[in-house]
Amino acid sequence: MRRPAAVFLAFALAACGGGCGGGDPEPRATPPPAAKQVAGKPVTLTCGTTRLKIPAPPRSLTRAGAFARLGSLTKRLTVRGVTWHDADGEQLRAGVVCGVRTAEQFATLVARSTLTAYRGKPALRWTTRGDLRNFMWLERPGTAVYIAATPGLTAQLRQTAAAIKQDPR
Repeated sequence: MRRPAAVFLAFALAACGGGCGGGDPEPRATPPPAAKQVAGKPVTLTCGTTRLKIPAPPRSLTRAGAFARLGSLTKRLTVRGVTWHDADGEQLRAGVVCGVRTAEQFATLVARSTLTAYRGKPALRWTTRGDLRNFMWLERPGTAVYIAATPGLTAQLRQTAAAIKQDPR
């Protein structure tokens, strides 16, 4: 007798539609949060007197905020950067790391990284948990450039790195 009672109760609740009141409730869709469109506008980041112009990302990416810390660094340094993301959750990050003066200091800045070169300058490459692909090079004494992307945007890393220039202002 218990089983038919449970089945009857399940059918009764399903037929009720959750309301069982005087009318059908109208479903309401919550509007998505407004995304800031900054495509077409480059970002300038500074380290002391060095100003670097970070190019605008593709239109499919929207600005998601800024960051001031890189968890991978073995030393506490000044970091300034911006983050962009797309609708699928893919992320692109670009920034500057201030305070690294020599190539020797730079080479030991990130544990478990691969030392390489970019435009004839020392560079580091590493992957963090969450599969974020990171790349950083020593632009000049005191200023390192940092870029990173999730797997869906790794093709964008090379284009972004090539377009980063010093701002003469």
